[in-house]
Amino acid sequence: MSSILSVTQKKLGKPYFDLEFLLTCFKEVLIENGEEKLACYIPWINGKINYNPKDFTEKHIQLYSIAFQLLNMVEENGAVQNRRKVENEALANVNGLWARNLKILKDKGISQKDIATMLPQINVEPVITAHPTEAKRTIVLEHHRQLYLLLVKRENSMYTEMEQREIRREIKLELDRLWRTGEIYVEKPQVQSELDNVLHYLTSVFPEVIPVLDRRLAQAWEEMGFDPELIRTYDKLPKLSFGNWVGGDRDGHPFVTSEVTRETLYLLRLNAFVVIRRKLIELAENLSFNCHLKSAGKPLQKRIAELAEELGRSEDIHKNGNDREVFRFYVNLIMDKLPVEVERGLAVRIHEKPYSYSRSKELIQDLVILRDALHAYGAKSIAAADVKDVIRIVQSLGFHLAHLDIRQNSKFHDKALAQLLDAALMDGSKFLNYTEEERINFIDKELLSPRPFTQPKMKLGAEAEAVVSCYRVVAEHVEKYGTSAIGALIVSMTRNVSDLLLVYLLAREAGLVVQSEEALVCKLPVVPLFETIEDLQLSPEILDKFLSHPFTKRSIEYQRKENDALQGVQQVMIGYSDSNKDGGILASQWNLYSAQSKLAEVGRKHNIKIRFFHGKGGSISRGAGPTQWFIKTLPHSSINGDMRLTEQGETVSQKYANKINATYNLELLLAGTAGFTILHKHTAKKKDKFEKWMEYLAEESKRYYMDLINAKDFIPFFSQATPIDVIEMSKIGSRPSRRTGKRTLSDLRAIPWVFSWSQSRFNITSWYGVGSTLKKFKEEYPEEFEELKKQTQKDTLMRYVLTNIDTSLAATDETIFTAYASLVEDAEVRDNILGKISAELSTTRKMLAQAFDMPFEKRRTHHYYSNILRAEALNDLHYNQIALLKKWRKLKAVQPDSEESNDLLLQLLLTVNGIASALRNTG
Repeated sequence: MSSILSVTQKKLGKPYFDLEFLLTCFKEVLIENGEEKLACYIPWINGKINYNPKDFTEKHIQLYSIAFQLLNMVEENGAVQNRRKVENEALANVNGLWARNLKILKDKGISQKDIATMLPQINVEPVITAHPTEAKRTIVLEHHRQLYLLLVKRENSMYTEMEQREIRREIKLELDRLWRTGEIYVEKPQVQSELDNVLHYLTSVFPEVIPVLDRRLAQAWEEMGFDPELIRTYDKLPKLSFGNWVGGDRDGHPFVTSEVTRETLYLLRLNAFVVIRRKLIELAENLSFNCHLKSAGKPLQKRIAELAEELGRSEDIHKNGNDREVFRFYVNLIMDKLPVEVERGLAVRIHEKPYSYSRSKELIQDLVILRDALHAYGAKSIAAADVKDVIRIVQSLGFHLAHLDIRQNSKFHDKALAQLLDAALMDGSKFLNYTEEERINFIDKELLSPRPFTQPKMKLGAEAEAVVSCYRVVAEHVEKYGTSAIGALIVSMTRNVSDLLLVYLLAREAGLVVQSEEALVCKLPVVPLFETIEDLQLSPEILDKFLSHPFTKRSIEYQRKENDALQGVQQVMIGYSDSNKDGGILASQWNLYSAQSKLAEVGRKHNIKIRFFHGKGGSISRGAGPTQWFIKTLPHSSINGDMRLTEQGETVSQKYANKINATYNLELLLAGTAGFTILHKHTAKKKDKFEKWMEYLAEESKRYYMDLINAKDFIPFFSQATPIDVIEMSKIGSRPSRRTGKRTLSDLRAIPWVFSWSQSRFNITSWYGVGSTLKKFKEEYPEEFEELKKQTQKDTLMRYVLTNIDTSLAATDETIFTAYASLVEDAEVRDNILGKISAELSTTRKMLAQAFDMPFEKRRTHHYYSNILRAEALNDLHYNQIALLKKWRKLKAVQPDSEESNDLLLQLLLTVNGIASALRNTG
């Protein structure tokens, strides 16, 4: 065993003994498969191997990747066990969860009635996206889930020695399966396979977690000494729903066609009924009580008679004891009203019958009748548990499972409208050359008329056909089932108000614009996505103009009435990825914060509730960070009871692959959103004296960052010193790496941009420019720098941002990135850019140490030792990747499609996967 593992075991304890156990099992599996020599390469449990990159094969790389996955697994389980231990002492001891948030509110003097009044107004919606940042195949993730369950099972002290040996045997079998399963996507996955992965979480994880979340709120509520009756019923609880981008997000994704969107909406609806039917079957089994129809109470008797007649089952009431097991019979009648066809006990396809439910609220109304009947019968606890659990699942999933957003780029919309105008003989090229004022004048005039530009069978240009055919699919679905399945029409790269108003014309083309009592309205919300720093700065002005527009006002009011909402809602999406790529970490974080404050003010001016949709990724550069701290540092009064945010790629499996983690991460979102909404409602905003300096720090850091990426040698350095060319050829997602295919930095998506810097351990996207900015700040404003140091000890934005930068710095390795820089062929280019990066790294580390007034080892002990342990094995993978890159690029230049070149690429993709596993993020 390595000395590093031994030290880590002494410092951090049990998880690392679990790691030794799993790696020993893995070693035995390899030896039993005749891989004795290979087994000696397993990191941490063997002596140091004399490493030579030339000796490394695909099997070696896969071995390292699995070792890192096992390390991640034991650390994840260790965090779970630690939370349990802390909670066992007192529920409120764990930061971010229900008990802690309720205690904060109670300590502030906010009454239980005030808290209970606000809870039903809370709406939380994680949105699973199609971004290509999950390096592992779905089947590999399934093996991980099974291994995790076995690891937890092994900890149960009730098992005998013989049973423990059986658990060990099962663990070895699962490791054997994992070893034999290909690690990476050899072929680019289809949208369908990505949707299958999303459906797993929506049907097998989240429905099981929803009742657990309610119980944890109830436990925390009673722990505070609050009256349980205040939150007893489903309509007194916060709302949790889910969103989905797979099959709807088409920004730069040519494979998401209208037919893909049609199939996605169908599968989401079908699987909603699969889940609901499964829960109703369980409920029927739990309600096989001996209760005669005559004793069931008048409302239930009346509803049974109505349903039986409607379904043609009146004669069944007195058959097979149905009138003596009345509750079970009632649930079976409800099940028959679901619009599905059943074969061999399974819902296999949508089948709309004349008597089928059309809306989920109809099913909830029937379940409420059942709940009340059980109350009258005396089974109050069962009504409050079994029936409420089903109601809550229907409330969360509806008949749509997840809201599907339709996203497209503003420039794509411009081309689509121009092509529609051409088809209508109205000169689309003229529209493309309009000023903003001319665009708005044209759109305003068109919005007075309900007539479309074209007829359904007219031949259109590619962009127009793509947008209109998609919107027609959506319109068809809305016509049949209402708007509940659709999230919003999102406009990425929103630059001005005409980008939003233009969508109304595109929606009109497909029948999504209708005549209301007043005038024309859009059935679906149109949502801006502000991504670049410039767009974030302009966003309050753009939103103000949009909300002032008569068509928008009418549409929001129409949507409010359709949704039975108390207040009109305007969703606003803000992008963490492109703003970071645009100006670096400090500029991005401050402009996001500042924009939210101003946008919330715009909402208050128009008496519209702003629902912020946070477009975050899995890395610090793209908005990742501890959920509880993220919510805590959002601007005062900006949360407003709503939390919508993206969950992308590897973060989905990290947060939700097992139900324990899924419960924890969803509770953080629910409890944090509720806690800080209520706190902000009952407290005035305190003026942060340091906020005025954030603008200075943001501008300065952006200037340093831009000096680097605009340097004449930067692009050749980036192209050669990182594995960007490999990442662009990876098969980890169905979406292309570039929006339009142009070989420019601006066209490159933020994900591969961050991914490539992370792989090569530069991580410049999450710290570059910070050190020089802090140094200058200290020199020019020494007293204010002392205030900054105080900020790092408080619950402020500065603490959150600097702590995240600190985490990223810990994963940055100068020795490794210098080795990658050796791949840059031009020595002058290499020395120029590498010199800048190394100097800034040194300055940033020095300034953060001063800001925190404590060495990293003491303030972040777990991170410190975990990073050292990872580095011992990671270095081998890095040097192997560097050697392969050198060889592959040389061969690719002369024989790009040769067998040897393709073999080398496959090995490189394996190293990408292994390093991503070790670092726990991709892009």
